[in-house]
Amino acid sequence: MTIDTQNSLSFTIKFIISIFVFIGMFAIAMVFGAADISIKDVSLALLSNAKGDTLNIIREIRLPREVAAIFVGAALAVSGAIMQGITRNPLADPGLLGLTAGANAALALSVAIYPSISYFGITIACFIGAGVGASLVFGIGALRKGGFAPLRIVLAGSAVSAFLFAISEGAGIFFKISKDVSMWTAGGMIGTTWGQLQIIIPIVTIGILISLILSRQLTILSLNEEVAVGLGQKTTQIKIILFIVIILLAGASVALVGNMAFIGLMVPHIVRAIVGTDYRFIIPMSAIIGASFMLLADTLGRTVNAPYETPVAAIVAMLGLPFFLFIVRKGGTSF
Repeated sequence: MTIDTQNSLSFTIKFIISIFVFIGMFAIAMVFGAADISIKDVSLALLSNAKGDTLNIIREIRLPREVAAIFVGAALAVSGAIMQGITRNPLADPGLLGLTAGANAALALSVAIYPSISYFGITIACFIGAGVGASLVFGIGALRKGGFAPLRIVLAGSAVSAFLFAISEGAGIFFKISKDVSMWTAGGMIGTTWGQLQIIIPIVTIGILISLILSRQLTILSLNEEVAVGLGQKTTQIKIILFIVIILLAGASVALVGNMAFIGLMVPHIVRAIVGTDYRFIIPMSAIIGASFMLLADTLGRTVNAPYETPVAAIVAMLGLPFFLFIVRKGGTSF
């Protein structure tokens, strides 16, 4: 048995275990919350056409919310993994490198300028904002030699994010739409509808599929760009495609749930501790673990102070900040 076959077999076992964890987390998320729901009610709502108030709550409120958590968690985790691979920066994350702040700013400006904008329009605005935010960060980093050093990129990301968040807040105050903007950018799955998911799910699915197709190239690129060029890879084209994928995933996430930092930082590091450095394994495992993590965070948000909601973004930040400081302290080499 070759080493590659052994690695594939080991990954298959770990991936199956992660699928079971994900299914268990989804079941817990569907049952626990402010409303008293049983496993039987969940089964009836998902597998039959039975009617009832409880079943309607499951189908129209809780199920779309948890589906949103699954796709947002997967999108943020995969986009974080891709960013860390492209930049070879252990601190790379859509929230830390200006993507979510740019999407937030674009969302605020679009609502201010065009109050009747559709959800599809908001999604497009978030994609554009995410691209502008990331371009500003990498543009500042490229101003001097060695600009893509991890610390300098993070500092540039912090500065650009603060600037873009200020634009978002300023637009909210000036145009008197602070409440509308905060409802979008607070960071949570409250009020998610099936109509929103019909737009977001295909975008996230396509982004993850493209990243899986390019996972082998990303593995080589993450180790050494010179080696990738020597092996005949068109590194510029691959980076452009992956950068577009990151914008799609991060923009879709912000359009659906607002600002959600640290997931894209934490999950890829945890996944590397489980499956190693091959992105053929990191991408799918990141999607599953990211989805499971968001289901956990949303469940905690609904149950910690029931019947009141604790912002999911706050729970994620409480878990993510110590992890971020740990990675900084270890220089990204811990996992």
